[in-house]
Order: sequence, then C-alpha cells, then structure tokens
Amino acid sequence: MSDHSKANGGAGNPAIDPTEQRPIWSDDGDAPFDLGDDPEALDSDKPIYATPRPKKAKRVKKEKSESNETVEIIKTVVFALLIAFVLRVLLFQPFTIPSASMEPNLYEGDYIVVSKWSYGYSKHSIPWSPPLFDGRILGKDPTRGDIVVFKLPRDNKTDYIKRVIGLPGDKVQMVANKLYLNGAPVKDVVVSRAELADMFGPRPVTQLRETLPNGKSFMTQDYGPGGDLDDTPVYEVPAGHFFMMGDNRDNSIDSRVEMSAGVGMVPAENLVGKAEIIMFSWSPGASLFNPVSWFANLRPSRFFKILD
Repeated sequence: MSDHSKANGGAGNPAIDPTEQRPIWSDDGDAPFDLGDDPEALDSDKPIYATPRPKKAKRVKKEKSESNETVEIIKTVVFALLIAFVLRVLLFQPFTIPSASMEPNLYEGDYIVVSKWSYGYSKHSIPWSPPLFDGRILGKDPTRGDIVVFKLPRDNKTDYIKRVIGLPGDKVQMVANKLYLNGAPVKDVVVSRAELADMFGPRPVTQLRETLPNGKSFMTQDYGPGGDLDDTPVYEVPAGHFFMMGDNRDNSIDSRVEMSAGVGMVPAENLVGKAEIIMFSWSPGASLFNPVSWFANLRPSRFFKILD
C-alpha cells in the first residue's frame, strides 16, 4: 500500500473524521492558546484553540506591574531628595549674591558655593534652622579674612555674607576711613582710582589691596572720606562672636552698625559656612522667566573663580 493511500484512508481503511482530529503543536509545547483553568481541556471535544485566556488574570497582572512602577518611581525620588538633603547639610550649599556690599570681590548676580564643614555644624546648617540643639558640633573658628555666610543675628533666618575682620578678643575701629585692629592700622595699598556712576550720581571710587595681620590679602572698595561709617568707636569682640565687614566699605551694613539696625556681633552659632568659589555669574537684568536674558547677561570671566 502506497504512502499516498495511507495518508488519505486508502482501501481497507475508513476515512478519518476531521471533526475528531486534535490540534497539533510542536514538541516545544507552544500550544496556540492557553488551556486556561480547565484540567479536562485535553479530554474535551472542544478545540483547544477555542479556549480563551482568562481576561481577569491579565488585568491583575497589568495592575500589579503599574503599581510596582509607581513604587519604584517614589523610591527613586525619595532617595534623590535624601542625598540632596545630606549634601546640602553636610557638604555644600549654593547662594546668589543679592547686593553690592562685597564688591569688588563679589558682585550682584554671582552664584557661589559655600562649604558647610569648614566651621562645624549648628542648627543653622539645617534648612529652616530647627531648634534641635544649641551651639556647634565639630565647631571650628573662622580665620580672619574668610568670606562667611551667616544668619543675621536679629532674626536668625536671613542669610548675610561678609568678611571676618575681628576675632574674639579683638578691638576693631575705623579712623578717617582706615581700618585699625587692636590699635594698629591695617596695611592697604591703592590699586586704582576711577569715577563710578550709580543711583547717587557720579562718585569717585578707590580700590585698595588690604592685608590683615595674618597675611590675608584682598581688594576693598571705598568712595572717599566723609562716609557714615568712616569713623567709629572701638568695638570689642566678645568671646564666641565675630566682627564682620563688607569689602565695599561705604556700601555695607555690617558689624559697624548695631544689631537693632544692622548686623552687630555675630555669634559662632550663626555661621553657615565659608564661601569658596563663584560657579556662575549673571549681570543684573537676567530673569528666570526669560531664558534669552540668561545668555545676554552671562559674565563668563567670573565663572569658577576661587574666592580670596
């Protein structure tokens, strides 16, 4: 008997009823459809390919998948916020300079980074200054001449930036527009003289290089004699406090002005950190809501400038 006759139910073999044939799949087990939850599906006359996959199981699986995705996104955001919080509290904090009180070293629009570990940590190292503890942990006094960010003593929340001039026990005074420390004049050298036009009209401006007793040297700016703070009484810096001054000597509200109206003596607890570097800088006129102004007002020459 030929293979042809076998395959087609040749003589002596009744023809195979196609309705009794079972669907056939490969040895790999890739059935055309799921058998579902019916254990008797193989013994049923119902074709396997007609057994639908339960739709409810698909929905549950999809819902679980979406739920897992949401959880992972939330975890990622929380971890990122925690890392940012730790970095801000323990290591670095950015600030933008809002005024001209530290010219010619810091200009309005400079974006600086402050190191938080330089003087240890206080409640003011933490955002919103929660009253968790008093004093400083791992406290260290600043060096005379450091540029420091601190909380304004009269409200303990406004950030100020000035230079440390007087340490605990020092006597500080301005006499005829010249700085005196512990009775001795601080050395300064005129670098340039010019005329500056500002809101008060044209004024002569002098830039000087000042050198403190510890050798720290930096530029200062002065508008000439006759200023309100060019002659002062002697200020004695109490223990645990510091005397701060702006480099723009005639345009700075600092420790020369009593606490009720100015800065006064700054407690060690109020120190936030040491200004280290200017990262970026924009001249006044740049607006957060006008991206074009960001590029028009960039000051690239001030980018990544280490602070004296």
